[in-house]
Amino acid sequence: MVTIDRVIGTSAERIFAVLADGWSYASWVVGAAHIRDVDDSWPEVGARVHHRVGPWPLQINDKTTVRAMAPNRMLEVDARMWPVGAARVRLELEPLSADRTRVRMAEAIVSGPAGVLPVAAQALLLRPRNAEALHRLDDLAVHREGRV
Repeated sequence: MVTIDRVIGTSAERIFAVLADGWSYASWVVGAAHIRDVDDSWPEVGARVHHRVGPWPLQINDKTTVRAMAPNRMLEVDARMWPVGAARVRLELEPLSADRTRVRMAEAIVSGPAGVLPVAAQALLLRPRNAEALHRLDDLAVHREGRV
């Protein structure tokens, strides 16, 4: 898995509130373009965010499914991005203080054509994209008004 981390200047609860809001998925996940629907049970195991991926006008409908979840601590999903493949993504939240949290994001392409790439090649693609995703997650979590 390709892993990066970022310390965000807010609580794990505020960060998890963004992750638990399936409608915010396209706001922080690089490559997700539009949310079509979110299962009412999101982020429970098996729940899905139905989204579009890719640049317009080449967007395709796809979905992300929760594999594992621990409130305010961890979210693991299978993120599909056909025809490229599918990835397993795990976000772990480690409270450092009341207003600082380390977020660790690990991702591996697990199927499809991109799944045959060696980890080093995957890292060239995933590290910059995931660094931007954590930057966006930081902005959303720190600046969410009136939320957890």
